[in-house]
Amino acid sequence: MMINFEDSKSIGGNIWVKTPINERQAEALAQSGNLPYIVAGILASRGIGSESLEAFINPKLQNLMPNPSCLKGMDVAAKRLAEAVTNNEAVGIIGDYDVDGATSSSVLRKFLEFFGLKVIVHIPDREEGYGPSTQAFAEFKTENIKLVVTTDCGTTAFDVLDKAAEDGFEVIVLDHHEAETRLPEVLAVVNPKRLDEDNDYPYLKYLAAVGVVFLTVVAVNRELKNSGFYTSRPAPDLLKFLDMVALGTVCDVVPLLGLNRAYVKQGLKIMSLRQNLGIKALSDVAGLSEAPTAFHLGYVLGPRINAGGRVGDSSIGNKLLCAKTDDEARKLAEALNQFNLERKDIESYVLLQAIEILEGQPQEYPIAFVFGNDWHQGVIGIVAGKLKERYNVPAFVMSIEADEVKGSARSVPGVDLGALVMAAKEQGLLTKGGGHTMAAGFSLNEDKIADFKKFAGEFVKQKLGDERLVPIIEYDGLISLKGATLDLAEKLQLLEPFGAGNPEPKIVIENVKFSRASIIGNGHVKCFLTSDTGGSLKAISFRCADTEVGKTILNARGEKFNIIGVLHKDVWQGNSSVQFIIEDIAKI
Repeated sequence: MMINFEDSKSIGGNIWVKTPINERQAEALAQSGNLPYIVAGILASRGIGSESLEAFINPKLQNLMPNPSCLKGMDVAAKRLAEAVTNNEAVGIIGDYDVDGATSSSVLRKFLEFFGLKVIVHIPDREEGYGPSTQAFAEFKTENIKLVVTTDCGTTAFDVLDKAAEDGFEVIVLDHHEAETRLPEVLAVVNPKRLDEDNDYPYLKYLAAVGVVFLTVVAVNRELKNSGFYTSRPAPDLLKFLDMVALGTVCDVVPLLGLNRAYVKQGLKIMSLRQNLGIKALSDVAGLSEAPTAFHLGYVLGPRINAGGRVGDSSIGNKLLCAKTDDEARKLAEALNQFNLERKDIESYVLLQAIEILEGQPQEYPIAFVFGNDWHQGVIGIVAGKLKERYNVPAFVMSIEADEVKGSARSVPGVDLGALVMAAKEQGLLTKGGGHTMAAGFSLNEDKIADFKKFAGEFVKQKLGDERLVPIIEYDGLISLKGATLDLAEKLQLLEPFGAGNPEPKIVIENVKFSRASIIGNGHVKCFLTSDTGGSLKAISFRCADTEVGKTILNARGEKFNIIGVLHKDVWQGNSSVQFIIEDIAKI
């Protein structure tokens, strides 16, 4: 008899809910695609039908890339950048200090440097703050640079960019952040989220900044080709940039749908060729020896690049991705790896303090809202994400600096942080801010913290209601232990790349026992799964040794459980096997 998992909480305190599927569509997919029913059901639940199956499994740029001119401002931007190439002008680039900022600035830099242009990249540190600054333009002035491109920033930087225009700079904004009705007075703003966009290609709103930059270099390349520029010289191979496009797209946690899916799918193929010296060196330092997946981009490479902007030198990410020698790349990769280790220590300190604050006093609103005087602003985004996961409510984490309060927020489904931050800015509660539906950054004055907490709390309360949310884990299918085969794991790989908008499928395995459980590494618990009907499967639960889930696995003595997690194909020394990654368990 199948158990209704929604009747009670799991050992981890969650409710398991089955993702609804269209059974007729799933059956059609199973037949037309020669797929196991469970895989067909997952595809059906994600809106994939027989007619779109091939495009989903094998997304191709040639089918999904629109004419770049569909974006407002693109033709003006492409024409001006093509003129800069033709006239060998120096160009300034302003990026952001995260992975999307590093990759988007690097794609544009490498494209322009291919033609021999002098390119100066300015990546602000967190003290300087997000986006264009007077400091950046002062640097460009000393280098006699007049043409400046902002990547992953600039859409709402009105004061700085208006002043830059007055000072004689020509500015092009390539961005993907939420826009206001007003746009800065610059040469061009290319942003799929401009409020006056036609939305003929809705999936363009999902693009990370690096995706917008790649569309732009395609447009510039077309402009140069049409002008006859390549008649007597070679053209750049733009596909070589797709490894960086994939990296920025995955790490900015934008939906892996439409064009983004093609960017990542094709970018991973390019990355496996190890042509970018910086990515190759970072992979080696991180111990990544297998073909990269979206998981490796998001959880192995991305955090190391981010660490430079969080606790070290924010410019290293761009320098690494544009490194010209193996020696330079190795030194930069090692520096980022060391920064990442420091980041982990700082993050643990802030997270522990935040948890003590939240659990030491009653909470008036369905949010996690914390701040501290000695919290490193470089880790507040990560801590916000972990608090969101722990409490299943939107999390706001703030670092009180000498001159202002800097904050980061992460959300749950149903609460649009980008809209929340924009509304708070309009009411004068925030001095700066922007972001996406699920993540945002902001600044405010210390005397506004209480008012902002009330505003954010009421905003979230209106969206989610008064009731404290019970964490929910959605699962995509249910199998027996014998059904957890290598063939199924390989079929599930067809759905890659996994990420936002296309999460890795969660599977429930019924009626298993734990055996030979032990702690390994940094608090991970490994074990073997067995059942009365036969079969054995190796499994692991990460960072759980001190949790109820981990303790239960370690102390199990023949009891039966249902477990939820993901099924992985595991390759070691050329041999393939299957492993289950346990996320939660429920006693039968």
